Amino acid sequence: MYVDKGNSQHDPGNQIMLNAEDYLTVLQDGGISFFCGVPDSLLKQICACITDTLSAKDHIITANEGAAVGLAIGYHLATGEVPLVYMQNSGLGNVVNPFMSLASPEVYGIPVVMLIGWRGRPGVKDEPQHVHQGRVTQAMLDSMDIPYVVLSDDIDTAREDTKSAIAKAKETNGSVAILVKKGTFDAYKMTHNFPDFPLEREEAIIEIANSIEANAAVVCTTGMPSRELFEHRARTGARHETDFLTVGGMGHASQIALGMALQQSNRPIYCIDGDGAALMHMGSLTISGTNAGSNFTHFIVNNGAHESVGGQPTVGLDIDFPAIAKASGYNHAVRVTTAAEIKSEIENARTIDGPVFIEVLVKAGHRIDIGRPTTTPAENKAALMAFLKS
Repeated sequence: MYVDKGNSQHDPGNQIMLNAEDYLTVLQDGGISFFCGVPDSLLKQICACITDTLSAKDHIITANEGAAVGLAIGYHLATGEVPLVYMQNSGLGNVVNPFMSLASPEVYGIPVVMLIGWRGRPGVKDEPQHVHQGRVTQAMLDSMDIPYVVLSDDIDTAREDTKSAIAKAKETNGSVAILVKKGTFDAYKMTHNFPDFPLEREEAIIEIANSIEANAAVVCTTGMPSRELFEHRARTGARHETDFLTVGGMGHASQIALGMALQQSNRPIYCIDGDGAALMHMGSLTISGTNAGSNFTHFIVNNGAHESVGGQPTVGLDIDFPAIAKASGYNHAVRVTTAAEIKSEIENARTIDGPVFIEVLVKAGHRIDIGRPTTTPAENKAALMAFLKS
């Protein structure tokens, strides 16, 4: 089958699903032996299977999607083979520059297969942050001259489509995308073990929320942390208007918080970040560290996992975040593991020159019944701006 602009007709309403191990075999049989990217909830089964199956040399979970394209380019230059880059469609923005200015057939001509989770697919109910991206995903690929196909959940059709995609990448010395719709893959349980720290992430977030000043504003990172903060506020009857929930734009919470802190220097501003999000745009630490004032406190709640999209590991537990923060200009940087230490460090932050950086090591995992915000992003924005004017 020729890989065109995504005209796959097979869509039986997700009555059947692909087995992740079977599809990994399809990719490997097609000649793909190197995988890299950023995990996605629609790809969590195949990403978990890749994580369990392949060696560290053959699979890298990257800081961001653009970096994955860089790795893929290096792999192809060294081997002549076709790599696979996986991502959520929200990550397409991060690959535009390395693809257009390096991998494009009009520049170096690097064959790459991209496996893309199609969040916000038209006609499928999804969260607000995915709707716009989902609607324009195909148009973005068209504008980059990247042919694509929608992956079938029938293994025989998926095998043929994937074989054609790999052949197309080789033929054109360019990228080909395989779009993955919701419910394509059957369940797969990853075997990775994480450390057992004293606190759950939700417990750490609750302690932060309960310990900060009444006039403080909070910018909370993408995914589970924002959902847990919102549920805590709702459960206790506390105000939602003090919080900005960074429902999309992974990795940018700290710069949103910095923008607020610079303009409201008399108001305490707290950023609740995650390890995966901080790693995605780690250069922002240097901007916050060298520009923020004493009203800026930056938490990284670190469980070493991409928790919101399947729990695949990050390198968050393998590096020294406080040392990096200190080197980036933060005046005070510490690591804590208990609720008492969180409370103490927040109190300490009020008495010292900032900016302050606090890493909280927490367990991986979350409640299965965690909800989602019941207010819209527009309502969140209006309430927060009214609060900031008060």
